[in-house]
Amino acid sequence: MDCTPRVCSLFLVLPILTLISLSQFSDCRSEIRKNPVPKENLLVFTVATKETDGFKRFMRSANFFNYTVKVLGLGEEWTGGDVTKTSGGGQKVRILKQALKSYATEKELVILFVDSYDVIFASGPEELLKKFHQAKHKLVFGAEAFIWPSRHLEIQYPHVREGKRFLNSGGFIGFAPNVYQLVEPWDLQDKDDDQLFYTKTYLDPEKRASLNITLDHRCRIFQNLNGALDEVVLKFEDNQVRARNMAYNSLPVIIHGNGPTKMQLNYLGNYIPKVWTFETGCTHCEKDTISLAEKKDSEFPTVLIGIFIEQLTPFIEDFFERLLNLNFPKKQLRIFIHNTQTHHEQHVWKFIEQHGDKYQSVKVVGPDEEIANADARNMGIDLCRQDVTCDYYFSVDIEVVLQNRDILKLLIEQNRSILAPLISRHKKLWSNFWGALSVDGYYARSEDYVDIVQRRRIGLWNVPYISSVYLIQGTLLQSVLTEKDLYHASNLDPDMAFCHNIREQEVFMYITNRHEFGRILSVANCHTDHLHNDLWQISENPQDWEDKYIHENYSSIIENKILLEPCPDVYWFPIFTERACDEIVEEMEHFGQWSTGGNRDIRIQGGYENVPTIDIHMNQIGYEREWQRFLREFIAPLTEKIYPGYYTKAYSFLNFVVRYKPEEQPSLEPHHDASTFTVNVALNRAGVDYEGGGCRFIRYNCSIQAPRKGWALMHPGRLTHYHEGLPTTSGTRYIAVSFVDP
Repeated sequence: MDCTPRVCSLFLVLPILTLISLSQFSDCRSEIRKNPVPKENLLVFTVATKETDGFKRFMRSANFFNYTVKVLGLGEEWTGGDVTKTSGGGQKVRILKQALKSYATEKELVILFVDSYDVIFASGPEELLKKFHQAKHKLVFGAEAFIWPSRHLEIQYPHVREGKRFLNSGGFIGFAPNVYQLVEPWDLQDKDDDQLFYTKTYLDPEKRASLNITLDHRCRIFQNLNGALDEVVLKFEDNQVRARNMAYNSLPVIIHGNGPTKMQLNYLGNYIPKVWTFETGCTHCEKDTISLAEKKDSEFPTVLIGIFIEQLTPFIEDFFERLLNLNFPKKQLRIFIHNTQTHHEQHVWKFIEQHGDKYQSVKVVGPDEEIANADARNMGIDLCRQDVTCDYYFSVDIEVVLQNRDILKLLIEQNRSILAPLISRHKKLWSNFWGALSVDGYYARSEDYVDIVQRRRIGLWNVPYISSVYLIQGTLLQSVLTEKDLYHASNLDPDMAFCHNIREQEVFMYITNRHEFGRILSVANCHTDHLHNDLWQISENPQDWEDKYIHENYSSIIENKILLEPCPDVYWFPIFTERACDEIVEEMEHFGQWSTGGNRDIRIQGGYENVPTIDIHMNQIGYEREWQRFLREFIAPLTEKIYPGYYTKAYSFLNFVVRYKPEEQPSLEPHHDASTFTVNVALNRAGVDYEGGGCRFIRYNCSIQAPRKGWALMHPGRLTHYHEGLPTTSGTRYIAVSFVDP
């Protein structure tokens, strides 16, 4: 074949270029050390213009492993663009280039550059340098599954058999001269994209060879989470916690929450590095805490408590009672109340009239002002923001049960910018936090959610969503959260909007379950149809119903031998609080439709009563279902202990309240009850509310003449316990009666 000079020159030049390229690559490879660099020769650089919560977490992880970190740019204005939404970040390259000039010729020095706001160290310098050495390159970048910021460059990327293909600029490690040569050409603007700059360098075959760059395709050093969430799991082993990449069976040294994976990084950061383990529990819960123990009342911080009544809520009087009993100097508390419910105005003003002067200040925004939920919450938080003497803002929804009197002190002493106490529905998984968010920003269950709610894992947890009750440091409101509208965002409800806006400001929200703090009421079936509506909450809010209405000594009846036997097989024990007794009586009198005391009674089957009383049946006031539950929950367990071998579901076909008056019906003739056993509860006080009264068991000639208020008599109904009601000589006597197991 003829060979023109031009064609021949091409044939000659190409092999020469190839040889030169291979020679340069070979020279670079030959300079790789036989052993890893000692950790003393490692220097970590990061750029951070602000000390955000993410930065502080990064530094804690670096200090845990004794990394030497040089922080660049602190205090400077960030001019690198909004990298969370678009390209940018060139400011980091400019600052790093300037800092590396003095290290440009130090061949034995290894430089690690990482972002800091969204990065956590999972292991120490020794492992990092060993894996860098094993990479057999002088400059190693992290790799990821997605190409950014220019997709048209994808075709230029070398193909890889296994692993992540595309460069990520959030972390790279290399010898100082190579790193300096990498950044030295930078002459762009701060808002230009750093990852695009590094990508173009990597995609240039000559520069890639001369700088001896490779990517950490199998995530041995750098784990970029975006596009890899399904691959990464927590690995608990030997008192340590690591992130394990299941796809490549690797244990990355550095975890980077790039792109939209900040919340997943926060989840991992609740455990890594050794923040929480099964062996140690929470290792950082006592760090950075403060103590109020030695402070005088006047030295306590000032707290503005924002109380929000946005819907009809049961047990509201109990809420204010618990608020009053908080173990915190009241003169250091200010109260802001937003109430949208006309029905609850009576409760709000009763509290203010009786106790308002105990507090530093009180402000109420009532239903007449028609201020929306989100606007009111902004108003409350702004009262603290505008006042430099406001040290904390404590937001509490009315459905929160503040059971722990020390809740305010405990939250303040934990010393976190935003901290919520864990509260949940009684014996349910519904709580005031979410461990994760779905793709569309709503609830998703994190792997550890159930363990946290049930307190099998105890500690402090960085979470994406809190609600109902939380404490915010006043300094945060006055320095970082200066935007006055924190409770609006798109179409989100106020709580979700608040959390969204907090996350946007790169502020961490913590939940603590280190103590039992309280619970959340269910408001689904709260009605105002009755005089004392809380009586109807036994099914919806059983614990709160029990706290309010069941005698404090009920749980220890058997253990402490409170159970008395005044007559053979007649047992006497405490069951109701005085409040329960009073409210049942008041509810009956409010209803007012007492029977006539005659034998004809259309309320019962057959329409005839052998031994009539003046009474009101529970079903007349719509309380039959609730009373049956009371019998099942509180009477049946005692019955099985009192009468061994007898098991009951405590069904009663007839439940009623009897009223005895001298001028109306003072007594009741001897009779048997149509029951296997009868429960008879005294609803008011002998010797105070009435004189006389009581019950006489004829067969045993045994009388109980001064039944205690709130105490129940339990006795067999048929055959053996023929009995009569003794005369009430003055006043009015009330008893609640159930014929159980007819």
